[in-house]
Amino acid sequence: MVNESDTSDRLAPVLRPVRAGNGFEEALEQILQVVRLGLVAAGERLPAERELADRLRISRVTLREVLKVLQDQGLVESRRGRYGGTFVRPRSDTHAGGSEEELRRRVADVDIEDILRFREVLEVGAAGLCAAHGLSEEQADRLRAALAATHDAPLADYRRLDTLLHLTLAELSGSATLTAQYAAVRATVNELLDCIPLLVRNLEHSQHQHTALVEAVLEGDADAAREVMREHCGGTAALLRGFLT
Repeated sequence: MVNESDTSDRLAPVLRPVRAGNGFEEALEQILQVVRLGLVAAGERLPAERELADRLRISRVTLREVLKVLQDQGLVESRRGRYGGTFVRPRSDTHAGGSEEELRRRVADVDIEDILRFREVLEVGAAGLCAAHGLSEEQADRLRAALAATHDAPLADYRRLDTLLHLTLAELSGSATLTAQYAAVRATVNELLDCIPLLVRNLEHSQHQHTALVEAVLEGDADAAREVMREHCGGTAALLRGFLT
């Protein structure tokens, strides 16, 4: 069974108090990001209603309206009983590449170049900030753990854990605004990545880059951290351009 506190820690980069006036819309946006980013995997349970409502600073009535929308869209399901709660449902299009119709729909709705450039700016900036400002021992342990999870990940779970590693780095940059912007852009990038196959050779290369990146951050080498991240983002961009444009 998944540890509830582990799940809550995973959601920290995304869930934040919403602003008065747009509580429903902003809460829906954030929980959609949690699902789209795979921070709660298919079959896993979302945090309890009380915890979600407290973290988002909304009423449980508003939260239930949000969860009802997600349930109507087939993204989550509610289960009763002692081990009940709200669970993320498996996506219907998780087979490699998705359908041609799905691919065309996603690409038509996205300015790929704009997304890739913005992602690179945020990622390179976050890596540089983490290295330049330094991490506490607890923060360093979080980053190491996120990296280790990607090394041990089965292929089907790799992109979710890769996302978590990058989100952890963004959060450790110390900028809540950067973290929120990165979570949003990464959700879009993941939608595009779902349109292309997982390539083992590319994943092996990515893992080498991840390791070099974390080492640079922990050593406080901001220039190296930025350069490794720039190369890493460039590799992903090249794959997406090759398959989708």
